[in-house]
Amino acid sequence: MTIDLTAAAAFMATHARPLDRRRFDLLTHSRTPGRPAGEGGAVRGALAALDGYRNADGGYGWGLEPDLRSPESQPGAAAHAFEVFEDVAPATSAHAVELCDWLDAVSLPDGGLPFALPVTAAAGCAPWWLAADPATSSLQITAVTAAAAHRVAAHDPAVAAHPWLDRATRYCLSAIEAVDEKPHAYVLAFALRFLDAVHGTRPEAAGLAAHLGEHVPSDGRLRVGGGTEEETLHPLDLVFAPGGPSSSLLSPEAVAADLDRLAGMQEPDGGWTVDYATVSPAGALDWRGHATVRALQTLHRFGRL
Repeated sequence: MTIDLTAAAAFMATHARPLDRRRFDLLTHSRTPGRPAGEGGAVRGALAALDGYRNADGGYGWGLEPDLRSPESQPGAAAHAFEVFEDVAPATSAHAVELCDWLDAVSLPDGGLPFALPVTAAAGCAPWWLAADPATSSLQITAVTAAAAHRVAAHDPAVAAHPWLDRATRYCLSAIEAVDEKPHAYVLAFALRFLDAVHGTRPEAAGLAAHLGEHVPSDGRLRVGGGTEEETLHPLDLVFAPGGPSSSLLSPEAVAADLDRLAGMQEPDGGWTVDYATVSPAGALDWRGHATVRALQTLHRFGRL
């Protein structure tokens, strides 16, 4: 199935926040005549857009996580920031290691991150962020954040050597090993994403993925408890990229069919949408821009773009 990048570009220009427009530009600018891959202006633009969400403490807030619009720095926003630091590779930013410093400061004694820190402004924030216990480590948030950080660490030695990443990695490995009943769909997906990110350096990752695989249905579809009636995770939510240990949990046919599904989800306006609840008009639009970049990046990783 052919992706209409012209329509996607029009959607991004019409609906997406500047950060996701810049990320889209990073993903697609090498396909534009006269604009070589790694063009410095595209990198600088993406990092400048990310800076708009940055706080003086080195963390990120201000709605970088679209359903958490409060200004203070939050662990959930850190995962989104690392996505941008990954996008700009092989370029690096000193702000990436400064984010590791902030994460180290807010991590709990066991090395995990809380699902959220206390929210200072509740307007536009989803109830699951508001109700979080800041004194309890969350495998869901720690795994997705550490996974993104490990992907940045592949090209940024300062992030790779940071003690926070080692602490978070050890927490995630231990917490995954301790899983003894079916986890929440997002916990399972993000734990597998983490294992894919570390499998090159942590030999136990393959065995832990097989351990989690006991909870992966053969079709790779997981209903999201507490979500909307339609909210479901699909094979590509569990298999983040080809070649990792999560790839062994589903058949190539299931992944290929899900790539077809994802490609077919491009809307007539050129963008992608989400099936989970959004809690503010701005957040709904922000998620569509983010989802469009994420869809195109996934199709690119699997050779469909």
